[in-house]
Amino acid sequence: MRFHYWAALLTVIFVGGLSSQLALAEHEGKVQILLLGDSTTEGSVPRRHLPKGPHLEDVIRELLAEEKDLPPTNVINLGLSGEYIRRLLDSGRYEKAASKLPGLDYVLIRYGLNDNAYRENLSENFPKDYHELITRIKSDHPQASIIVMTVIPYGSEEVSLKLNTLNEQVAKAEGLPLFDIYPRYAAELKRGPDMLNYRRFPLEKIPENRREFVKPFVVPGAKPTVEVLDNRLDAHFGHMPGWYSDRHPNLAGYHVIGDETAKYLAPLIRSKFGKK
Repeated sequence: MRFHYWAALLTVIFVGGLSSQLALAEHEGKVQILLLGDSTTEGSVPRRHLPKGPHLEDVIRELLAEEKDLPPTNVINLGLSGEYIRRLLDSGRYEKAASKLPGLDYVLIRYGLNDNAYRENLSENFPKDYHELITRIKSDHPQASIIVMTVIPYGSEEVSLKLNTLNEQVAKAEGLPLFDIYPRYAAELKRGPDMLNYRRFPLEKIPENRREFVKPFVVPGAKPTVEVLDNRLDAHFGHMPGWYSDRHPNLAGYHVIGDETAKYLAPLIRSKFGKK
């Protein structure tokens, strides 16, 4: 993002042991788009390997910029790995990171995967939490158009259907649009299975005689992992159980999400803010 003298700088403090970082909220002269979601929005692993991206927010902004009849946009990505709606609200992260962003025009929300894993009585509590979040956003950003998104294919098709049915119900109850990203992502997966996901695999499961070979791809930690954003190591380890189990998007996956998001937003922005 470009820094301007008139940009409002918001310090975002991620609580609960997470590191602090800065989010730039530019207001004047740009359509403001906020992305809220989990790890499939944040993209922490691609950011670690390729900090300069382009990442999801960059893809959306750059594609919208190609539409010459649209005003410039600023896309703010506040996705966070491991997050679900209840945690976003209870941790205070929404209040610190999102509640006071100036001039928001669109808020795209994509949750469900971690809610399914961590929220008890999902069918009752997920919609309840979602309604609470939407109420907060409407209060803090009354001018913003709120858009409910479906999850991307991640777990089983049955789980995805359950989550996206709940997302659809929330959107309908709130009178909000539902942006269904699932079909496009599922279709792209069929064209190239495992090409949209990075590989993350425990180092301890790599054969001893291959540890030196994978050294450039090792991420240190209490439990070191081998991480690679593409298929370059599939020839060596693709036969091992669990090699393809991580379903998080790689940069190609985020280009799919970004492309579909830009296609969805362009006519909305054109209708409301299109250059005369």
